[in-house]
Order: sequence, then structure tokens, then C-alpha cells
Amino acid sequence: MIPVECYLALSALLFFIGVYGFVTRRNLIAMLISVELVLNAVDINFAAINRLLYPNGMEGMFMTLFVIGVAAAESAVAIAIIINVYRMFKSDSVDAIKNMKG
Repeated sequence: MIPVECYLALSALLFFIGVYGFVTRRNLIAMLISVELVLNAVDINFAAINRLLYPNGMEGMFMTLFVIGVAAAESAVAIAIIINVYRMFKSDSVDAIKNMKG
């Protein structure tokens, strides 16, 4: 059986890769993928901590399913926004959005 600490280490690694990717990338799709990595790290944390604290409980698993559902909805909305930005500015870069005036 794999110890819980390995799951937490994997989760921390995914989280920091996602944060680094979000901060350093200028492409909207790459930033969306980085946000998804962060959400997957949260899912692993929910499952690992549930296994550590409540081995017979399913609360962490239900929270993981909820986060997966929210992430799917967030991805659909974000991709729709990115498509509209691309149609308007012919670019999927964050710098193209900075030119928008309020």
C-alpha cells in the first residue's frame, strides 16, 4: 500500500507546477491547463486526507467528485471565452486582452 505522504507530495508537486505554469505563461490555453493542474492537486488532497483521517468515510471522495464537476463547468466556460477572444483579436495571448477598453 502506498503511504499517504506520497500522495501529498504528488499533490504539492502538481500544485506548484500549476502555479508556475499560470504565472509564467502568456497563452490562455496554457493558463487554463495550469488551473486544471491546480484543481487536480486539490482532488488528490481531498482523497488522501479522507483516507488518512476517515478510512471508512466517503466525504473526501464526494468533495472530489464535486470539484471535478465544477472544473468541467469552468473549463467549458473558459474555452468559450477563449474562443470569443480569439475571434475578436485573432490571438490567444493575454497581451491581446490588455488592449480592451472599458
